[in-house]
Amino acid sequence: MLCQECGKRPATLHFTKIVNGEKTEFHFCEFCAREKGELIPGTSNGFSIHSLLSGLLDLDPSGKGQTPGAISAQSLRCEECGMTYSQFSKVGRFGCSSCYNYFSDRLDPLFKRVHGNTAHIGKVPKRSGGRIKLKRRLDELKKELQYRIVREEFEAAAEIRDQIRELEKNMAQG
Repeated sequence: MLCQECGKRPATLHFTKIVNGEKTEFHFCEFCAREKGELIPGTSNGFSIHSLLSGLLDLDPSGKGQTPGAISAQSLRCEECGMTYSQFSKVGRFGCSSCYNYFSDRLDPLFKRVHGNTAHIGKVPKRSGGRIKLKRRLDELKKELQYRIVREEFEAAAEIRDQIRELEKNMAQG
C-alpha cells in the first residue's frame, strides 16, 4: 500500500481516528507522517510504549495526573521492593517478581484487554501437535462432563462420556 499523502513511498504507519463516532483511516509513509505531525513527539521512531501503557493502565500519558479510574493507584505499593503502581506505570517494568502479586487486581483487566485472556495457553505446532490437541480436547470434555453432571443433564453427560472414551482410545492407539 502506498502513502496516501505522497503516493510514492510505501505506507508504514497506519492510523485510525474516531471523532464523534466517525472513523477515518490514514496510511502514511514515515516521512509524510512526520511532516503532518502524526508521530508522537519526543521519540525517534514516533512510537512511545509509555503512551501505550498509560492508555492501557487508564493513566494520563503526560504523567501529570490520573484519570478518575486510577485514583487509588498511588496507594498501591509492593511490600518487597517498595515500587508503587504509579512508578510501574511510568517505568513500564516491575521492580521485582512480587510486584505481580501486589498489583494483580489491576493487571488481570489489563492482560484481558491486551491479550483477550488472563491465562496463557500458547500455540500448538501443526505437524507435531496432534497429541497435544487431543489432550486439550480431552481436558475440555472432562470439564464439560463435570458441568453437565452438576446440572443433572445426564443425557448430554453420557454423550460427552462416550466422546471422552473415544478420545482416550485414540490416544492409547496413537
